[in-house]
Amino acid sequence: MSGVSRDQIDRAKQVDILDYILSNEPHNVRRIGNTYRLKDHNSFEISNGLWNWHSRGIAGKNVVDYLIKVRGYKFVDAVRYLAGDDAQFKHVAPKAKPPPERKTFALPPRNRNNERVIAYLQSRGIDKQLILQCIERGLIYESAKWHNCVFVGRDDSGKVRYASLRGTTGDFKCDVESSDKRFGFVLPPIAGESDTVIAFESPADALSHQTIFPKQNGWRLSLGGISLAALTNFLDRHCEVNNVIVCTDNDKAGNLAAAKIAALPDIAVTRLLPPTGSRIGMTP
Repeated sequence: MSGVSRDQIDRAKQVDILDYILSNEPHNVRRIGNTYRLKDHNSFEISNGLWNWHSRGIAGKNVVDYLIKVRGYKFVDAVRYLAGDDAQFKHVAPKAKPPPERKTFALPPRNRNNERVIAYLQSRGIDKQLILQCIERGLIYESAKWHNCVFVGRDDSGKVRYASLRGTTGDFKCDVESSDKRFGFVLPPIAGESDTVIAFESPADALSHQTIFPKQNGWRLSLGGISLAALTNFLDRHCEVNNVIVCTDNDKAGNLAAAKIAALPDIAVTRLLPPTGSRIGMTP
């Protein structure tokens, strides 16, 4: 490769991705269980020496890939950076100390009413009675400070383990810090029992689907993006569920998630693409 030697390339590819992030971007990383996520790209995950940018459907196994695909470096510049041969770049310190332990998960304070959240969700075509049911169950509420829509995920004991925020104005959305992504927002089956789970990228998609198809039975689960953590954990906890209907978006990231779900063992998977002008999957 012109501009760098094979020795430089080999040395660059030996740099551990987590060592690099902790050393060079210590204020841009947070620890969630056994994984690490970037603060400027919430869906970017580092685990077991590999990285995966879920929202873009991009993954890699070394820092060279990361600098090129995520930070926009040219190959030669990335190799020189990591090999420590270019004076303008800071050399990577080996085995940097991990960041402080993550903060304790806590829900945002509640607003005195849910008027803005109700109005926002109704503006998206979601049935008002369904919204009110979710509020009564403690699955949705309006935050006090920014009037965000808070979608809540609980474990089997009813303990809140996860929450995602969606702005009632603008495009703001993120998970509450230290959320456990294994416990996503979920709507229970209409008939009380079901062997089917319908997977969506967001809580609003799940609510929209139930509004459009109120008679279709099944659990409706938000993945909180395209991570499979909520789905695999749900399947582990619900042995009776052996059918998955995938209603992720019809784009690169959504289709990649669908392909990963289709590869899961011991379940039947149906991929449903959204109709024209809509983002959520249609039923057959």
